Amino acid sequence: MMLLELIMAAVLGTIIYLFLTKTKEKVLPIGDGWWAAGEKPDSEEDTVIRPFKVVTSEEEIQDLHQRLDKARFADPLEDSYFHYGFNATYLKKIVSYWRNEFNWKKQVEILNQFPQFKTKIEGIDVHFLHIKPLHLSEGQSAKPLLMIHGWPGSVYELYKIIPLLTDPANHGLNGDHVFEMICPSIPGFGFSEAPHKKGFNPMCAARVFYKLMLKLGFQKFYVQGGDYGSVICTNLAQIAPCHVKGIHINLVYVSTLGFKRLLSILLGQYFPGLFGFQAEDIQRLFPFKRKVLHRIFLETGYLHLQATKPDTVACGLNDSPVGLAAYVLEKFSTWTDSSFKKLEDGGLENKVPQPFRFCGLTGEERGDGSM
Repeated sequence: MMLLELIMAAVLGTIIYLFLTKTKEKVLPIGDGWWAAGEKPDSEEDTVIRPFKVVTSEEEIQDLHQRLDKARFADPLEDSYFHYGFNATYLKKIVSYWRNEFNWKKQVEILNQFPQFKTKIEGIDVHFLHIKPLHLSEGQSAKPLLMIHGWPGSVYELYKIIPLLTDPANHGLNGDHVFEMICPSIPGFGFSEAPHKKGFNPMCAARVFYKLMLKLGFQKFYVQGGDYGSVICTNLAQIAPCHVKGIHINLVYVSTLGFKRLLSILLGQYFPGLFGFQAEDIQRLFPFKRKVLHRIFLETGYLHLQATKPDTVACGLNDSPVGLAAYVLEKFSTWTDSSFKKLEDGGLENKVPQPFRFCGLTGEERGDGSM
């Protein structure tokens, strides 16, 4: 078993090393793209920025209700809780609330509380929020900030922080730093149009958002990204370093896996002092198979599926709001705290996230393998 563990660690380490060090360029080529259906026209692209509001029709609500009413649930295994994914018994409670209590009219008002727009970039409609501060001191200027959401999410996950950054003084915070915020929906998410061609990746998203900032008149700006937005922000800083004044990300990829680091993974449990490991390091990393490899294999099945067969999973999730709810909420449960697998409600009882409702009605968010 030890030999197998060493081999698996070596293979995984090599894969991670190659992935994280596949380019050593400090500034990446910006390139160009066209993601609309068909060939790129010879005419100039439409540069108009159009106001946008979220609107739901009674027909859409009725269709959603009918799909919720016709949902079929499989009985979970006894005492399985959230160990095998979203527990169907608890899912029934979620669906009942969604169907009978959730106030769509109020939610639309919440979604429309900030100015929203759409504009064409590289052939597709890009949706974004643009919030300007209402209160600036004399001589004070706002700092332009591009904030990018992640998966499974949408711009809605940024709504609570927007007032704190655009109007900090009125929210008990230091008013010396005030931001003008631009929060786009990644193409294929929320109200942004999905690309119609293969090959749309984080670099392409970074370029689209870079063009968005230039279109809005920002030559210098800050960027912040969460989850997959972190990757996009990193790429944006790599293709336009002279335009990005600062970057903040909360999912950090560190490319430091050299031969010594690989040896530390293979032998660190047995010779911790040789690699500078402390007791806490040993506790977190070893046994490597159970603490790292097992967790990776256990929690990244969705990633492989979305990266290889996105159209297949999209057929089910786009057609079933209940399936989409289970798929998304399971991540909110497990990624918040893996111990929530042992709870009947997956730790979601007091806080039901909004993104699956947002996506369930728009039908726009996709698990695109190229993203």
